[in-house]
Amino acid sequence: MSAPLPERPDYDWLFARTRAGQARGPEGARALLGDLGAPDGRFTAIRVIGTNGKGSTCAMLEAGLLAAGVRAGRFTSPHLHAYEERVRVGGQEVDPAETARFIAWAKEHAPDAAFFPLTLAFAAQTFAQAGVEVAVMEAGVGGQSDATQALGRVAAVALTNVDLDHVGVLGPTLRDIARDKAGAALPGVPLLTTATGEALEVIGEVAGQAGAPLYTPASYPDLFSLPRPPALAGAHQRSNAALALATLRHLGYMAGVEAALSASYPARMERFEVGSKTVLVDGAHNPHAARALAQAVGQADTLLFGGLARKDTAATLAPLLAVAPQRVFTAPGDLASPPADLAAEYGGEAEAEPERALRRALALTPPGGLLLVAGSLYLAGQIRGELLKRP
Repeated sequence: MSAPLPERPDYDWLFARTRAGQARGPEGARALLGDLGAPDGRFTAIRVIGTNGKGSTCAMLEAGLLAAGVRAGRFTSPHLHAYEERVRVGGQEVDPAETARFIAWAKEHAPDAAFFPLTLAFAAQTFAQAGVEVAVMEAGVGGQSDATQALGRVAAVALTNVDLDHVGVLGPTLRDIARDKAGAALPGVPLLTTATGEALEVIGEVAGQAGAPLYTPASYPDLFSLPRPPALAGAHQRSNAALALATLRHLGYMAGVEAALSASYPARMERFEVGSKTVLVDGAHNPHAARALAQAVGQADTLLFGGLARKDTAATLAPLLAVAPQRVFTAPGDLASPPADLAAEYGGEAEAEPERALRRALALTPPGGLLLVAGSLYLAGQIRGELLKRP
């Protein structure tokens, strides 16, 4: 008789599964999928890759597939509030009981595996068992070097954009990063992208070498056309929507176009009303995303910012500083840039605890004013959680 499962999944064990010096790449995920009987061979995958916009594109693809009558799954990261947000079937998050079962299996059969390959394997197993037909699979970091490269049945690769991020992993230049992301290209599998400029040049080279048909707005304007703006706010979401619609159309899911445009996704310029004040929560966490956010917002009264120390904080903050004259800096976790250092360097106040930082930022924001929250998806999740508690 097997031991009873714990009432609560052992998230602490799972979150502690760092790579611990293991090489980055698909090998670990490939081994896990093999141990589980190749569940990724029982559904078709749409891989979503890029520097920014992956989550929004995944949300639009999921909504479109469901509206087209497809039994769809969605794998995204990170989560904002609960681990199960990462794995969805039919538009619903997986039950924590399924998480507990998988963790119990992993403790016995894969105790040394890393967190992201484990979560990818959990998603694949869940999708296979649930009879998912098409799964939208968001890459973690890169393309060729990402765990999602292990997936066996890929129907399309959707590449949102390429900019400088994760340079310590993917390489120091735009061309290096573009080459890794485009390395997801597979022979005969369509590669659709809204990337531009130098990145697109590299993507074209890699796709050609791999024998992957390349689709861009310039070469297939009708495929990427938008009948109306998407529900998600910001000019940058038009590009994400164009990519999602092109992917749906190319794969034959025309019935999902309207639903894809109407999709929502949390912490993407998400608005909350707190009394007479508006709070805008966004997960912008790198320079490219921060520039897009600053352009979309234009002007705010207060900025609440917290970012991870390993990120390019100066370049991420630069466009946001011009948006808001008042700033409060906080720490979304132990690995955050010290708020006191940021306040001293960029001008503003420091409050390490996010809940207290939110209260201070709201106090600084005048009635009828706008508070902008950005710098990390972890911070977005923490602040969003606090705002959802308010009446």
